[in-house]
Amino acid sequence: MINLIWCVFIYLLGNFHLADDFRYAFICEWYEELAARTRTFQFFYYSGSKSIEMFDVKTRKMFLKTNLASTPIELQDLYIGASINVLGRQLTIVDFGDEFTKRKLMSKLERTLGYIKPDAVERMGEVISAIYDRGLAISKMRLCKLNQNDAFRFYQEHAGKSFMQDLMNYVTSGPILAMELVGDNAVLRWRELIGPTDPAKARSEAASSLRARFGRDVTHNAVHGSDSPASAAREVEFFFPSCAKQTFTNCVAAAGCTLCVIKPHAVKAGLAGKIISAIQDQGFLINTIQLFNIEKANAEEFYEVYKGVVHEYPGMVNELTAGPVIGMEILAKSKTGHLVEEFREFCGPMDPEIARHLRPRTLRAIYGLNKIQNAVHCTDLPDDGPLEVEYFFKVLDRSA
Repeated sequence: MINLIWCVFIYLLGNFHLADDFRYAFICEWYEELAARTRTFQFFYYSGSKSIEMFDVKTRKMFLKTNLASTPIELQDLYIGASINVLGRQLTIVDFGDEFTKRKLMSKLERTLGYIKPDAVERMGEVISAIYDRGLAISKMRLCKLNQNDAFRFYQEHAGKSFMQDLMNYVTSGPILAMELVGDNAVLRWRELIGPTDPAKARSEAASSLRARFGRDVTHNAVHGSDSPASAAREVEFFFPSCAKQTFTNCVAAAGCTLCVIKPHAVKAGLAGKIISAIQDQGFLINTIQLFNIEKANAEEFYEVYKGVVHEYPGMVNELTAGPVIGMEILAKSKTGHLVEEFREFCGPMDPEIARHLRPRTLRAIYGLNKIQNAVHCTDLPDDGPLEVEYFFKVLDRSA
């Protein structure tokens, strides 16, 4: 009886919103640091007004109600496994909240696995730009190194085939960039984007496809894509396991590096690929790259040196937690001993307006909006490069 009353209450509450609003329901979790506990909420999103409501599942009381006009959450940001920031709280969506939402969004939020093969990693910026241009989102990403056992497990369906050993040798010859892609009919759309398996066929039938542009032959064909929803589920789990820690070898260097972080506003705007291409075109090496969702406590710790010193500190923390960020370890092609300073000059002044006047070809001048949403974070001090890289790729990666 109580459950029936609760459901009626929630239904009636939804009718108080704009008539053209669609209400989408999810189950989300939030780790409350002060109480050291995970809380579960019913999360309602109204697509017309972009407002939300949260109800504590345990107490069945309203926890939060707000309009997100200042920092809007879009419907495409909401999918199972997504991490979203609501007024400084990092929420993880763990399930659909009702059948209406599941029915409406299941196909629109399909997942698939894509990875960039070793000899095309140097073109990762162009591939990532093509993904965003196709209307797909990247929900997970990491550079990793497969060994022969990893490759055999991933391609076990081809065991015994004549090309198997050549394929395994190829995909273990260098780092690969694995990505979970999310979007409307993601499996089909990604397959269309990458093109036929044979790059020669791709060049004649789909000249703008990724394999036509970057592939060499049937084995060295630049990118991989899941061929069905069932394969996508298995392959995503292989690279991004839900229950076990990732065991693939990462590519983090010990010294002589600097950090670059593409901020949430730039990621959400689909600019990550362009920024990555600009970095590579400038002659810097991206030694490793990974997508992170930053908790507020981690953002405050990472930016602690700016606290009380930089007026924009609170805004910087909020921006770093406003959505996914892409962290990169940057190396120099030649050992100059001044990598941090050189990369910082390439990023430009912190204020994009100043950058546009003084350094118009820098990253912040081209892609920055203001002093807080200035496209990228880069290491300021030479000695801090390895420390910041270790914080992202060791500390944050362990806590993910």
